[in-house]
Amino acid sequence: MPDDAAAARAAAEEESAFSHPVVDPDVTAAYGDHPDQVIDFYAPRGTEPAGPSALAPLVVLLHGGSWRAPYDRRHVSPFADFLAHRGFAVASVEYRRGAEGPGGGAGAAAGAVAGSGAGPVAGRWPETFDDVAAALDALPALVREALPQADPRRMVITGHSAGGQLALWAAARHVLPADAPWRTDRPAPLRGVVALAPIADFSVADKLDVCGGAVRQLLGGEGHFAERQPYADPALLLPTGIATTLVQGRADVDVPQAVAESYAEAAAKAGEVVGLTLLEDVGHFPLIDPAADACAVVAEEIAQLAW
Repeated sequence: MPDDAAAARAAAEEESAFSHPVVDPDVTAAYGDHPDQVIDFYAPRGTEPAGPSALAPLVVLLHGGSWRAPYDRRHVSPFADFLAHRGFAVASVEYRRGAEGPGGGAGAAAGAVAGSGAGPVAGRWPETFDDVAAALDALPALVREALPQADPRRMVITGHSAGGQLALWAAARHVLPADAPWRTDRPAPLRGVVALAPIADFSVADKLDVCGGAVRQLLGGEGHFAERQPYADPALLLPTGIATTLVQGRADVDVPQAVAESYAEAAAKAGEVVGLTLLEDVGHFPLIDPAADACAVVAEEIAQLAW
């Protein structure tokens, strides 16, 4: 358990991140029939992208919230807008989470604690993974129609917390077990992955009870953990051959630094170098908070891969 000072800092960081008003997208497009199977598109702000191409790099954003239903894509809309103002085109993906209901429901409210074990069960098996795979597969066609300013050939996936796990997983579909329904026959056409405080190693996260047992819930409970872990745990889906950077706050009490470090170690053992940017005196939420310096660091990490 964090001490009083760490808990107070984490609460203040969370309050800041959730204090920004929701930013409506320029376009929303569906990739399926369920209300949660939608993608919000944010066009790059300004007259020209800040790079050599006439088209803007595309950032695919997967929100966090411990795969639980109350946390939808709206809580990362200020972050999506922040990236758009940095010259990126942004595709913010919604997906089915731990309970039935449209993503446009209650949403993520200020004061909702990422590490809380109360409330909805985390994730839906296999629907959460069905949706992320379907969204990525549909994205090139949707981008051409909804966001012609974007260059899908320069695509970076980023995700925060549980969304960081989904980002790493989406980039590793070509190394899934052969019987996985989401497996692809070749790597995704990505410039890279920037995973923000990701739940990147399920064994370590489970031991640390990250987000109130969310990992075990995501996989369907105690009886399914070992069986399904090889299909979902990023630390077991290596090497990917795709440039990957993790950004992690050293003061994160929701998804501790040990989770990211364990993933980086697993990658090294698999012969792959994964970047790990550790930020001093930074917790869980500043990585997606436009008011925090850490958010600018995240944008720079994305830019290094995208441009």
